[in-house]
Amino acid sequence: MSVSKKRPPLYFVIPAVFIAAGVLLPLVYLVLRASEADWDVSSNLIFRERNFTLLMNTIKLTLGVLITTTLIASPLAWLTVRTDIPHKKWLTLISVMPLAIPGYILAYALLGMGGANGTFFHLFGLEIPRLSGYWGSLVSISLYTYPYMYLNLRSGLLGLDPSVEEAARSLGNPSWRVYSRIVLPQLRPAFLSGVLIIGLYVLGDFGAVSLMRFETFSYALFLQYSASYDRIYAAWLALMLLGLTATILIMEYRLLKGMLFHRSGSGSARKIRLSKLGKLKFPAYGGLAVLLFFAIVIPVTTIFFWSTRSVYGVNWNDLTSTLWMSVSASAPAAIITSLMAVPMAYISIRFPSKISRGLERIAYLGYATPPLALALAFVFFSLNSAPVLYQTLTLLIVAYSLHFLAEAMGPVRSALYQAPPRLEEAARSLGLSPFTAFMRSTFPLLRNGIVAGAALVFLSCMKELPITILLSPIGFETLALNVWSYSNEAMFAEAAPFAIAILLFSSLFVGILFSREWTRS
Repeated sequence: MSVSKKRPPLYFVIPAVFIAAGVLLPLVYLVLRASEADWDVSSNLIFRERNFTLLMNTIKLTLGVLITTTLIASPLAWLTVRTDIPHKKWLTLISVMPLAIPGYILAYALLGMGGANGTFFHLFGLEIPRLSGYWGSLVSISLYTYPYMYLNLRSGLLGLDPSVEEAARSLGNPSWRVYSRIVLPQLRPAFLSGVLIIGLYVLGDFGAVSLMRFETFSYALFLQYSASYDRIYAAWLALMLLGLTATILIMEYRLLKGMLFHRSGSGSARKIRLSKLGKLKFPAYGGLAVLLFFAIVIPVTTIFFWSTRSVYGVNWNDLTSTLWMSVSASAPAAIITSLMAVPMAYISIRFPSKISRGLERIAYLGYATPPLALALAFVFFSLNSAPVLYQTLTLLIVAYSLHFLAEAMGPVRSALYQAPPRLEEAARSLGLSPFTAFMRSTFPLLRNGIVAGAALVFLSCMKELPITILLSPIGFETLALNVWSYSNEAMFAEAAPFAIAILLFSSLFVGILFSREWTRS
């Protein structure tokens, strides 16, 4: 694909600069708010003992989730790519289904399952311990995020050239040595991509850890802000959380820097030689069944069980109004975000330069920033520079749009790579202005990418919790807010209808994700 050496058009540059400023300005205000205190006060806030405990808790949870998801996803990816197990497409679909159950929904289900009044006691007469704290957070987040690691490792395995492995085997190397010295090093980019996604998610998670009462930086940040004890300390907690995020991003960049694993020869890659499972198929299916029992069956059963336990039944008016409020924030955010992605993607692809790459990275910064830290930055920004926006639907939609911009850019970039620049050049040769030429030749080819990006953003906004808690107007209730608030008060029956609604919308996300995979394969 050819790229232009000319300057990008102003009608794309100006929106891109405003979008980048929209991401950066709130973060700048966060730094300014934290620096309001003098150094003695700031150093006391930074180096207090509680922060060390929060740091250890956050790191411990992040490492625990990464280890757990790797142990789950690695054999699962190998099973569905490198073995002769039947029905691989369906197994892949089932394996990614836990993505339809957000971490805070899983936490709600785990809490509602145990104890003297839990699902297990009512259905089977067994009282099992109620998970909480570190282990409850670890289980709920791991069951939700392991599909991210699985999809990355699966994609990595599918992209490997088996000729290298065959050459190693022909030299007499046993299978374990081939796997450890040939396969694993080539899977490092895929593994690190999974680590990045999951690590950033754990750092930014608020719903699961708050319901499980496990104090990480995100949970402590919310408690500090909501209690209104010390907003400057809340700002410093947000900056510490951003520091951890930056650490993960820098580590991933350094580990991937200079790594190249593409094929050096010509021609197509050989067909993968599948390992024959034989009688091991039955234990493999058994392991899958156990995993999906804990990741899908138990949570869904618990949610539907509690939906039948409400004394007053389902309040359809409340559910309908909450659904409408969720859509009223998510739909505009999805439309705005997908349109914002066009100038950012267009400049970065058609006019590559240091400036365009910088603008693109700023767009991804909004997604990498932990949601609570980003929301707190918007709070400080609105109170200081635009008080009329504080606790308005407009500010919530803007925060959604800037946070999920990276999700919309992916499909738009893919569509733009497939749109030939020659069409636009031909339109301009007919006397059309640059903008008219773009709208008539290139924009129609981007519509599928824009729609796909809008769908992903819409579904992400529907289940978004941390940003909604801090920025939603007074009296504004979404599905995610109601699930969290009722679960936080152990009102599991009242939370169930809203949890079911989120499951239905999240299932659409999994459907979109897998339909692409099904079509490609």
